[in-house]
Amino acid sequence: MNKKTARVFLLVLASSFSASLPAQVLRHETTTINIEIPVRVFKGDTFIDNLTIADFEVYEDGKLQSLEAVYVVRKTVIERREETKPFLPDTNRHFYLFFEMTEYDPKIREALNYFVDEVLLPGDELVIVTPMKTYRMKSEMFSDAGRARVFEQLLGILRRDILIGSTEYRDVLEDMKALALTMVGAVGLISTNSQSPMAGDPFGSSGSVYDVSTSVEEQLQMYAACLSRLENLRQVDQAQVAGLADHLRGLAGRKEVFLFTQREFIPKLDTLVLATYMSVFNDRPDIVQTVTSIFEFFRRETPLDAGPINRAFSDSGAAIHFLFMTRPATKVPGVTMQEQSEDIFAPFLEMSRATGGYVASTANISAAMRSAVAASENYYLLYYTPKDYASDGRFHNVQVKLKSGAYRLSHRLGYIAD
Repeated sequence: MNKKTARVFLLVLASSFSASLPAQVLRHETTTINIEIPVRVFKGDTFIDNLTIADFEVYEDGKLQSLEAVYVVRKTVIERREETKPFLPDTNRHFYLFFEMTEYDPKIREALNYFVDEVLLPGDELVIVTPMKTYRMKSEMFSDAGRARVFEQLLGILRRDILIGSTEYRDVLEDMKALALTMVGAVGLISTNSQSPMAGDPFGSSGSVYDVSTSVEEQLQMYAACLSRLENLRQVDQAQVAGLADHLRGLAGRKEVFLFTQREFIPKLDTLVLATYMSVFNDRPDIVQTVTSIFEFFRRETPLDAGPINRAFSDSGAAIHFLFMTRPATKVPGVTMQEQSEDIFAPFLEMSRATGGYVASTANISAAMRSAVAASENYYLLYYTPKDYASDGRFHNVQVKLKSGAYRLSHRLGYIAD
């Protein structure tokens, strides 16, 4: 796989499936007008399982609909049903574990061990996506006899793929740190030579592998080039993301997606350093332009148009559980390690909310995994036939309410009538 796309979860996933699956037409049958809405109801962290069909109200585009059936599901078992019209819910499970990580975190072992031991059931499909490859596994592979061996092999593969798949990304960050240290160390020399009031080296020795005597133009251009490389590595293709949603929509049964990702930090030149370069070299348009481009990089917007993506994933019927792993920034004297997670975090967060998934931002990834699993394994299935249904290709908003009770609800935001 191309390293430029390897570390971006969405691109890895889309390209892996498009390469490994046979061509197929993914569409909704135009005659199907029964809408299925999985709904999760919690009070605190406790799933509420005693609600009846009379407790729910469903609105489509603001219009109250008539519920025809409500089922209570735990794992793959329908525990209770109320029907005015019978349905055949498909409770077969497809699990997807995506590891959008640049560094292997040992805490993943506990979370994954819990998933394999307590969650997987015979017949479940498991797909694991790393920064390098997609692995399809049957739950039977984790039978009692070979479980320990298969589990250790899985951890080894995960560790290796994260290390190899993110090599270029980490190399770029190391180059940026070294360049930033060089420029920080050079600020005092530049200021002294230009008779600027900022004399001496206020940040101390840089300790960089780059030669401080390297020209200012070269240092800034190399740093800007690193930012450009980093941007390419983090690029997300809108069309490929939409293709992923189509793939998920084409699968029957329950589709539970667990996305593991980490905080990102980028070595940012201190504002004081950049301001000094701008001041000292204000008669050099080339330098001023390069510094300006560096400033603009850290103000860039989210790379995805969230609206169409959220509608596509909501229509897919999958639930995306977003597990964001927090970690402290490394300390580099004179260099600001700025968190640069928002442009990736924001669209993943919205996708999770649009699908009724679970969201956690925590250093305790094992606890988050348990909560996400609890959300995925306990739910209601609501069915209704939309009033005035038309295959118009439009996205129709769905809202589920409870007539009473202070509960927290999550569900997909709607569907596309195609």
